[in-house]
Amino acid sequence: MNIALWIVQGLLALMFIGAGSTKAFQYEKAKTSLPWVKDYSRGYVAFIGISEVLGGIGLIVPYATGIAPVLTSIAAIALAVVMVFAAVFHAKRKEYSGLVMNIILLALAVFVAIGRF
Repeated sequence: MNIALWIVQGLLALMFIGAGSTKAFQYEKAKTSLPWVKDYSRGYVAFIGISEVLGGIGLIVPYATGIAPVLTSIAAIALAVVMVFAAVFHAKRKEYSGLVMNIILLALAVFVAIGRF
């Protein structure tokens, strides 16, 4: 079970850090690849991106270092909440392909949160 959790944590961390970095630091690239970004301010998109990057780091660092490992579960819960909001957001915009990815990431984050508590 520990190996499965580490694999999922690593994949989630890579995904959130990668996607978050694009939103936070490459706004123009995010505008071309994500249709919703055009409708929101640079600050709003950067806030979401930085939140995702910090959550991705939080999935790995606390548990790997043994310093406050409960923060890994808290990061997973926080990212799950972000995915709930993202799923609602995409559903309202009728972006169903984004909705499917949000549900998958939500399930994986819940798996990590439960497994690490």
